[in-house]
Amino acid sequence: MDIGTMHKGDADMDHVFAQLKKLLGDIGEKTGVRVRLAPGGGEETAFPLEFCGRTQTAYLDGAGEEAARTAKLVHYLVANADARTFADRDEQLRSILLGEGSEWDTFRFITRCLAHNGACTALDVLPEKRPAEAFELIKGCIAESHDLVVRMDKSRLAVVRFSDDEQSAYDFGQFLWQSMYEELGVQASIGIGCEVSSFSEIVLSYGQAVTAVRMGAMFRDTGEVHSYREYLLVKMLEDVPRTRLEEYMMQFRLKDIEEVFGDREMTATAEAFLECDLNISETSRKLYMHRNTLMYRLDKIERVTGLNIRKFSDAVTFRVLSVLYHLSQQQK
Repeated sequence: MDIGTMHKGDADMDHVFAQLKKLLGDIGEKTGVRVRLAPGGGEETAFPLEFCGRTQTAYLDGAGEEAARTAKLVHYLVANADARTFADRDEQLRSILLGEGSEWDTFRFITRCLAHNGACTALDVLPEKRPAEAFELIKGCIAESHDLVVRMDKSRLAVVRFSDDEQSAYDFGQFLWQSMYEELGVQASIGIGCEVSSFSEIVLSYGQAVTAVRMGAMFRDTGEVHSYREYLLVKMLEDVPRTRLEEYMMQFRLKDIEEVFGDREMTATAEAFLECDLNISETSRKLYMHRNTLMYRLDKIERVTGLNIRKFSDAVTFRVLSVLYHLSQQQK
C-alpha cells in the first residue's frame, strides 16, 4: 500500500510519512542525492521504497543505468534505516561513544534518534556511589533539551551536550556536579571533552572526556569537574617514552623531590597557588590557610626544587616537573 494514499486522519501513517521524508532529507545531505515522494515532471526515475512495513513510490531526476544504480543505493539506505532493524537506542549510543560503531551506524542514529544535530560536547560522569539515581537525576536535568544521557557501565555515565549560547559545557558540568551533591549527597568526577562540530564526531570528544577524568585521578583531583584542555600538557607528555621522561627528570637533579610531590598537602598547596594565578591572598582564602603558612610552604618548595613558583617562568617549570613526576609514578 502506498503511504502517500493513506487516509490523512491516520496519525500513525502521517508519522511514518514524516519520518521517511526526514530520512530522505538526511540521505540527501549525506550523499547529495535528492529524492522526492511526488513526481516532479521531466525526465525522472520512479522506484519503490520499503519503510516500516509500507511501500512508497519515490522519484529522482534522470534516467538510465546511473539513475537506476542511485535508486538502488537509496532503497538500500532506507531499508537499513528502518526502525525494525535498529538496535536499542542506548546500546547504539554506547557503541558510537566507544568508537565501536561504523559511520553508517552513526548516520542511522542521527536519522532515527536525534531531533537536533549540531555542535556538541561529551561529558564523562563517574559518581562515587548511587549511579542509578545519578542517571535518573541527569535525565530529569536534560528532559527539556536535545541532550542525551546513557549508562556506559555499572558505574559510569555519559552525557552528550548540544551547544547553546546560554551555558558552556564546563558550566553545565558544574551544574550537574552541584545537582548530584545537593540532591543525592554524591560527589562525582566529571570530564569534559572539546566541542566538535556535529554528533558524527562525538567519539573524539568522549575519548577526551574519559581522559580528563583519568588525568584528574592521577593528580588526586577526584570528585571535581575536569576539562580536557586543562590536561593537554599532561596528555602530550604522556605520549613521551618512559626513558625520555626519566632523562627529563634527571636534568632537574632533585634528591628530595618526594618532600614536595610525595606530600599531599604540599602538592595541594602548589596546585591551588597555580590555579589562583599565583595570587597569595586568593590562595589563602581558597585553602582556608593563614598567609604565613602558605608562605612557609612556598619557601619549602623553592628550597627543595630551586623554583620560586611566585614567578611565572618558575611556575611553568614547576608545572612541567609535576606532570613528569606523576607520569613517572604511573609508569612504575
